[in-house]
Amino acid sequence: MELISIDDFKKLDIRTGKIIKADDFPKAKKPAYQLTIDFGPLGVKRSSAQLTKLYTKESLIDRTILAVVNFAPRKIADFESEVLVLGIVTDDNAVVLLQPEGEITLGSSVS
Repeated sequence: MELISIDDFKKLDIRTGKIIKADDFPKAKKPAYQLTIDFGPLGVKRSSAQLTKLYTKESLIDRTILAVVNFAPRKIADFESEVLVLGIVTDDNAVVLLQPEGEITLGSSVS
């Protein structure tokens, strides 16, 4: 494990967002969804996320998540992923979303 400084961590802009749309992503190499996420004042962004083992598209709608919003966009097949949705990878390679508790203002920053 490589140690980083607090200044390195501060470079990450991690924000709260709400998933407003989830679509199948058949062109992805690994099973994934195309997510549309509302970040409040930061606007609506899109992400590809490998969440198909534990979540249905319908169960993702209106779910508040955490995402890194200041990575450069990444092209995945024919889709531009603008943010990185954060989750924990389990022993069987499923992804469990990181989610804040309670009502959180969209676009709130993690510090």
